[in-house]
Amino acid sequence: MASGRSGRTRFPVAAAARSSLRRYPRDLARSLRTPGVAPARGEIPALRGIHEHAWAASWLGHAGVLLRVGGSTIVCDPVLSRRIGVRIGPIVLGPERLVPPPLAADRLPPIDLVLISHAHYDHLDRPTLARLASGRTTVVTARRTRRLIPRGFGRVVELDWGQSEVFAGVRICAIEPTHWGARAGVDRRRGFNSYLIRSDEQRILFAGDTARTDAFATLGPVEMAIFGIGAYDPWEHAHAMPEQVWDMFVSCAGRRLLPVHHSTFELSEEHVDEPLERLLTAAGADRGRVIITAPGQLWTPQGTARLAS
Repeated sequence: MASGRSGRTRFPVAAAARSSLRRYPRDLARSLRTPGVAPARGEIPALRGIHEHAWAASWLGHAGVLLRVGGSTIVCDPVLSRRIGVRIGPIVLGPERLVPPPLAADRLPPIDLVLISHAHYDHLDRPTLARLASGRTTVVTARRTRRLIPRGFGRVVELDWGQSEVFAGVRICAIEPTHWGARAGVDRRRGFNSYLIRSDEQRILFAGDTARTDAFATLGPVEMAIFGIGAYDPWEHAHAMPEQVWDMFVSCAGRRLLPVHHSTFELSEEHVDEPLERLLTAAGADRGRVIITAPGQLWTPQGTARLAS
């Protein structure tokens, strides 16, 4: 698929229209008929104790990741709602989760920093953010997205490509992926970011959404690379295929790969199990470098904690 300058993408209109027409009417009908899937679990003790670790990570489903790095607790693109999409009163028009969220947003540990990659509904979820809002928490987001962040946070900072700033003891660098940032389809001037998270001990790449790109090739080495591996059929122009993700991971000299953006919402045509299967096939003998956890499990360099303790 072709991509435009400055990381912007050119869309395969016919294929995208066919995919959308297959899914969207069904999703809208279900939005009106049922509120969603079963509620999230109330508490995950291992996550509440994440501050006890020098370095830890937990996939929260879809693109959401909870991190402990550099003495700070960070959450990236948290989406813990049952549905994503346009809200009209009490109804959210859009797809529902295939599995329940691992926990409610207000059951996460105290958050120092929220990273938002871009304004798409499956990455910037206002209901989740509203439940995380705290005067102790800073939000870092892409350009022209500040007004989408709910009130109540201590600071909301926009970073553009190439900009960096230190927050809560870690340096956040904004990188240009190959994607797009519109919230409503016509607001194409909004930004879209990947982030390099740097502490004295770790370098972690949170790629957000991106198609195949060479933007990360000069970043390495990184201790952990967090890449989306799903929603590529027919959206390869905006979401890399698993084999392309592995190539990007290798190019940035990644030590460990945490795959996200799969198995949570039906946003594309590939089978729900396909992205992870293709990634592991691409990794081959190095598949041990891929971190595979259930949503809500806590990973540390010493191993993976159980969901409950």
